[in-house]
Amino acid sequence: MEPRSSEKLKPGIWREMGLTDQEFDRVKEILGREPNYVELGIFAVMWSEHCSYKTSRPVLKFFPTEGEQVLQGPGENAGIVDIGDGQAVAFKIESHNHPSAVEPYQGAATGVGGILRDVFTMGARPIAVLDSLRFGSLKNSRTRYLFSGVVSGISGYGNCVGVPTVGGEVFFAPTYEENPLVNVMCVGLIDHKDIKKGVAAGIGNPVMVVGARTGRDGIHGATFASEELSEESAEKRPAVQVGDPFMEKLLLEACLEVIKSGYVVGIQDMGAAGLTSSSCEMASRAGTGIEMDLSLVPRREEGMTPYELMLSESQERMLVVVKKGTEDKVKEIFNKWDLEAVVVGRVTGDGMLRLTEGQQLVAEVPAKALTDEAPVYQRPYSEPEYLKEAQNLSPVKIPIPDNYEQVLLDLLASPNIASKEWVYRQYDHMVGTNTVVRPGSDAAVLRVKGTKKGIAMTTDCNPRYCYLDPYMGGMIAVAEAARNLVCSGAKPLAITNCLNFGNPEKPGVMWQFRRAVQGMSEACRKLNTPVTGGNVSFYNETKGTAVYPTPTVGMVGLIEDLDYCCTQDFKDEGDIIILVGETRVELGGSEYLSVVHGLEGRGTPPQLDLELERKVQQAVLEAIKKGLVKSAHDCSEGGLAVALAESCISGGIGAEIYSIENIRGDALLFGESQSRIIISASENNVAELIRHLTLMEVPFTRLGTVGGEELRINLMDSGCAAGRPRPVINLPVAEMESRWRGAVKCLMK
Repeated sequence: MEPRSSEKLKPGIWREMGLTDQEFDRVKEILGREPNYVELGIFAVMWSEHCSYKTSRPVLKFFPTEGEQVLQGPGENAGIVDIGDGQAVAFKIESHNHPSAVEPYQGAATGVGGILRDVFTMGARPIAVLDSLRFGSLKNSRTRYLFSGVVSGISGYGNCVGVPTVGGEVFFAPTYEENPLVNVMCVGLIDHKDIKKGVAAGIGNPVMVVGARTGRDGIHGATFASEELSEESAEKRPAVQVGDPFMEKLLLEACLEVIKSGYVVGIQDMGAAGLTSSSCEMASRAGTGIEMDLSLVPRREEGMTPYELMLSESQERMLVVVKKGTEDKVKEIFNKWDLEAVVVGRVTGDGMLRLTEGQQLVAEVPAKALTDEAPVYQRPYSEPEYLKEAQNLSPVKIPIPDNYEQVLLDLLASPNIASKEWVYRQYDHMVGTNTVVRPGSDAAVLRVKGTKKGIAMTTDCNPRYCYLDPYMGGMIAVAEAARNLVCSGAKPLAITNCLNFGNPEKPGVMWQFRRAVQGMSEACRKLNTPVTGGNVSFYNETKGTAVYPTPTVGMVGLIEDLDYCCTQDFKDEGDIIILVGETRVELGGSEYLSVVHGLEGRGTPPQLDLELERKVQQAVLEAIKKGLVKSAHDCSEGGLAVALAESCISGGIGAEIYSIENIRGDALLFGESQSRIIISASENNVAELIRHLTLMEVPFTRLGTVGGEELRINLMDSGCAAGRPRPVINLPVAEMESRWRGAVKCLMK
C-alpha cells in the first residue's frame, strides 16, 4: 500500500524546502514514485546541509579519529575518552548561530539544552558547559542586544538546570556584525559500563517518546540553519525553539536513571529535525527499521499534522528504544519525575521508516536513504581573491609606537583581551561544588569526586589567523587549546570541533574550509589529540559577506593529581619568571595591529612549528608534574606584555622584567609568536627547572622576578645607549587591572 497523498505536490515545492531539482529526482528514484508532502519534508530536512553534512563529509575524513584513549569517536551523540579506573569523559560542541541571530535568548538557551542532551544521551552526567561566542563591535547597539541576549540565554538555561558554565571565550570583530556565532560545549562524566548509544536494535522492541510534549516550534529549524541570513530571517522567528530548563533537569535525571536500570537498548536526543532525525538515525545505525503511529505522540497543540509532528524541534524530548516487556517499568521511572513516556511504535526488520496515523499509512521511506544515502558533493574550491592583498603587509611599514605603556593599556581595554567578568559573573560556575579553577585562567578545571583526578577543558580559535591563512590558523587553534590545558597541568586527550564557515557553494569558502580542516588534522596527529566529533555550521554570511572562518576547538585533558594543578597568576615575591619558547618578529593578524594601527585582519599570521610546540608543551607539563612550576600562562592575544600583565593582575602582585631579546620592541612585547608559555618558579627550584628545560631541548629565557606593585619592563632595542636596557613600561598593577576589568562592563552599561 502506498502512503496517503492528500494532494498532488505543488510544482517546485521541493525548492522551497531546500531540495534541488536533482535531489528531488533522486528522491523519486529511491522511492520508485513521487513522494507525498510528509515524505518530501522528511527528505528535505534530512538532506539539508545541517543534518546530512553533504558538503563537509568528504573533507572531515582528513581528521584523525582513533587513539588508545578514544572509546567513542564521531557518529554518535557525543565523543567519549578514557580517563582510567573505568571512568570516561563524554563531550561535544555544537552551534546555534542562526537562531541566536534572530532570537538571541532562546537561540542560545536551546543551544545549551541541545548540547546537554547530547551528553546525557550517552549515559554521562553533565558536569560543565563552556561557550565560544563571536559578535560585532560592542559600540553597535544591535551587537549589545545580541550579546546581552545570548549571555542571558546561556546563563538562564544552564543555571536552572544546575550545570556550571565554567569557561569559554568571547571575540569581537566587524565580520560578525550581522552573523554572531554561538558555540556551546558540554562535558560529562560516565563509567564505562553505563555508556549507551543511539541505536534502534532488537526487532519488536518498543519505541517510546519521552519528555516534553510536541509543539509547532522549531519546524524547519535545520533547514533555516542551512541557508544564509537575510533581511527576511527575522520573519523565521517561529523556527527558533523555546526551551524549558526545569523540564530539562527532570529529563536529565530520568534518562540517567532509566539508563542505569538496564531497560534501555538505545536512546537519542530529538535535536535538529526532531522525531525524523532521531528515528531514522537510530534505525540506520542498527540496520533496522522503525514503525510509528503518530496519533500516539503527545502534543501540546491542537490539529497538528504528521508533517508538523515529524519536523517539530520542540525541546526536551528523547526517543528511547527499550527491551520488550519493560515498558511499564520505564513509564514508572519517567512518571516519578513527572514526565510522560509513551510507546509510539516498534523496531522492525525491514529497514523502513514507516509512519501511520491510526490505521492510515502516511509515509514509508528507507531509513538509510535519509542518512547513509544522502547526497555527497565534491564542491569546487580555489584560493579566495582577498588573500594576497590581506597578507601583503611588511612589518617595516608598521611604525613603532612612542609610548609602550599606552599601547599596553589600550590592549588591556580591548574587548577581546579585557576581563569577561561581565559574562561569567552571570553564570553559576560553582554549582555542583566540583570547580577547582574558575573562569579567567587558561583552562577551567573540575575535580572528579572520590579521586585525585581533575578534568581540564577549554575552547579556542583565533579567527583572524584563519582568515589570513586557514591552514596555519587551524593548526594554531588546536595547538593553543592544548597549550591552555598544559598550563593547567593537564595532559590533552582529544578534541571536538565546531566548524563555522560561510557559503560552501562559493569556491573561496570551500577552500578555507578544506585548508582549515587539513591544518587542524596535522596538529591533532602531532599532539595526539584525535577528533571525537563535532559540528559543521555553513552559510554563516549575510548579504553575500561571510564571517571569518572560525573552526572552534573544544578540548579536554586529564590532571592525574590535583595537587599539581596550575594557574596563571604570579604567586610570591622573589619568584623567578621564565619564558619557554622564542619570540620572532610576527605581527600579522595580531590584536596589536587591529587596536593600535587599525589594521584588522592584515598581514601574515604567526607561524607554527609543530615539533617545537610538542616539545614546549611536554617540557612544561613535566615540570608542573615535578612540582617545579608555580604558575603557567600561555602567550596569545596581545603577546608577551599582555600575558605578563594578566599574570600580575590575577595574582595581585607586580613583576620586573629585565633586558630581553634585541628585536623591535612592539614585536617583542605585543607580537603573537606561537609555542610560548610564561612560567614562574621559586628561586630554590630554578636551577633544577633550568636543567629540566635544557635536557628537554626547548628554548627559554629568564625574564625577571615577581614582586612589587608595578609591572616594570626593560627593553634592549635600537633606542638603547651603549647596549644598556631602557625602561619602557612601568605601570601599577591596580591601574592595569582597572582598565582590564572595566572595559566590557563599561560598554554594556
